[in-house]
Amino acid sequence: MLRNRLDAHILPRWGNQPPVNINFLALMEFTQFLSQTFSTTTISQYMVAVRKVLSYAVAIGELDKLPEFPKIKIVTTPRGAFTPSEYWKIIRTARRLRGAQYPATTEEIRANYKIRVAEQRMPPDMAHAIAFMLNSFIRPSDLKTLKHRHVEIVRANNTYLRLTLPETKSHGRPIVTLQPAVRCYQQICKQQAITGHGGADDYLFLPALQDRNYAHWVLNFHFNWILAQTGLKMGPHGQPRSLYSLRHSSITFRLLYGQGIDLLTLARNARTSVEVINTHYASTVTGEQNIALLQSRRTRVGV
Repeated sequence: MLRNRLDAHILPRWGNQPPVNINFLALMEFTQFLSQTFSTTTISQYMVAVRKVLSYAVAIGELDKLPEFPKIKIVTTPRGAFTPSEYWKIIRTARRLRGAQYPATTEEIRANYKIRVAEQRMPPDMAHAIAFMLNSFIRPSDLKTLKHRHVEIVRANNTYLRLTLPETKSHGRPIVTLQPAVRCYQQICKQQAITGHGGADDYLFLPALQDRNYAHWVLNFHFNWILAQTGLKMGPHGQPRSLYSLRHSSITFRLLYGQGIDLLTLARNARTSVEVINTHYASTVTGEQNIALLQSRRTRVGV
């Protein structure tokens, strides 16, 4: 449907046919059509693609000039982070459900969620993945690509993991974790030693599954089950929560509880930008939550 609407109202007619009249009103109609389904961020990305196509049409003479584009006001919705008490409720539920069968018939699970019989029970990997994400700032997509060769335990003045992950979103710097991630990783290694995994090229989470997109799907499936069990699927402002909310929580907790941490250091370590931190993560932090920092005073020297 989207392609048909794009062809009908935006793209010129190639070949011997004369180009269509592409103007501001046609572009506005297209954005209104997109707004019925997509967020303002997605609409903006589509219009960038349309601009590139029309710029090419001008370059090859199919259009006389590039039309004026409507301005898209981006409305950002902060992702639903968890509070510390909610996080611990999630962890305890993941541990309690370990090995439990999803409460539906095998046929229903296969039909509705595309989950095979072997993956319909809560794996121990789920509790590990939750704790690891909260203490490492990684994205959910990193769960499916993270191998043991990407992980190094560093013991110096501070103890942490150095994660040398494949590049994501044009960011390739290593990520350093919080100290609890070290203990979580050691538990993962101990568990995988029993099943014959844990080699350099083995994955940290669901290593028996070679289809990594499916492994990611399984982790999402079980995390949504945990959220349903805890009643935490929706945030206090109606935001739907997902595995990505753990990354949001990880960054938000550092903003709230990290002593004197600066946004640039946090952004670089989380493989994002200061702008994204301000827009999507720090937007949920209030002055009252950091009242001690607001009321703090510098120590006078030599007085």
